[in-house]
Amino acid sequence: QVQLAESGGGLVQPGASLRLSCAASGRSFSGYSVAWFRQAPGKEREFVAGIRWSGGSPRHADSVKGRFAISKDTAKNALNLQMNNLKLEDTAVYRCAAAARGLIWSDYDRPGAYDYWGQGTQVTVSS
Repeated sequence: QVQLAESGGGLVQPGASLRLSCAASGRSFSGYSVAWFRQAPGKEREFVAGIRWSGGSPRHADSVKGRFAISKDTAKNALNLQMNNLKLEDTAVYRCAAAARGLIWSDYDRPGAYDYWGQGTQVTVSS
């Protein structure tokens, strides 16, 4: 069993940066695939970025490529999301997710592929 807890959200202006973190407890992320999703009011859950903990190239949604970067902190057993040049449309609740296996590239953006979810952290971009 893995418990996930996100942190780092907040209220920022367009163009600002934020760094989200997802701490895991209960067990290591070793062997898992992990990802960030987001959900804005009235919209469906949207894949943001994902990575296999054992290595390999990360996958980022087209909407955040070049602005967001997913990374892992193996020493802290934590997943990070660096968000730069934030836009109004990035406003959402951001949640981390973990799948207890290595996902194939095409499965990263499927919420149903993940076994564990955090409660989420609010990111609001407003002028």
